[in-house]
Amino acid sequence: MLTTRYVTGAPNWLDLGTPDLQGAESFYGTLFGWRFRSAGPEAGGYGMFRLDDRTVAGGMTVPPDQAPPGWMVYFRTPDADATAAAVREGGGSVLFEPMDVFGLGRMAVFTDPGGAGFAVWQPRALEGLELVNDPHSLCWTELYTHDPAAAMAFYGTVLGMESSAVPWPDGTGTYLLLSPAGGGDDSSFGGVVPLAAEPAEADEGPHWVPYFEVPDTATTAARAERLGGTVRLAPADMGGVGRFARLTDPYGARFAVITSTPAKQP
Repeated sequence: MLTTRYVTGAPNWLDLGTPDLQGAESFYGTLFGWRFRSAGPEAGGYGMFRLDDRTVAGGMTVPPDQAPPGWMVYFRTPDADATAAAVREGGGSVLFEPMDVFGLGRMAVFTDPGGAGFAVWQPRALEGLELVNDPHSLCWTELYTHDPAAAMAFYGTVLGMESSAVPWPDGTGTYLLLSPAGGGDDSSFGGVVPLAAEPAEADEGPHWVPYFEVPDTATTAARAERLGGTVRLAPADMGGVGRFARLTDPYGARFAVITSTPAKQP
């Protein structure tokens, strides 16, 4: 599971690029109770979405001619420059070269060989998000890709990710769980979904999707729709896992929500 005890290869940051930051603040503020706090004029409009005075995501205005609206998942690395070199050697692309972010850390943005965008954060003063797994915070990530095996070879080399196949609860196939190196299934933070199995996701091509924990998936999905978002996958049950839905905010950024099934006590 996700924790704020961040280790190499695990998600440690998340941010939203949107053409309308004020509108996004209103949407996510009403949907999740988030409040946006600017990082100051020197940050170029970047800021933090906060919940109960803890950071749950970052956000910034991105004009439509620069990039489509979307959520970017960051993974922890001890060396952003070495990761950039590994991305190139592995067939990925470096969209933004490693750069220092004040004294907080060092970041870079990439695409994997299939075209899915992701980023890395090398912590200094800032380790990462201050809240995960709680209601209205990041709790899971999923990679949608044409070639899961090739993707896992890439992320294994670049970030040390490990994957393991587990049966779907309904017995219709398997699901690849993602974990940091040596962490095992108990430290899993995401999964891999073949785009061939999810044609509704294929129009965007390979991409990462963040999941946010919510108290009630159906209520959240209905509220998102009333606020101008779109329900791409209606609330559905996944036995033993929870009830989830895939959504889009009013500007096109894709995300998902889930009401997780409580873990069984030993």
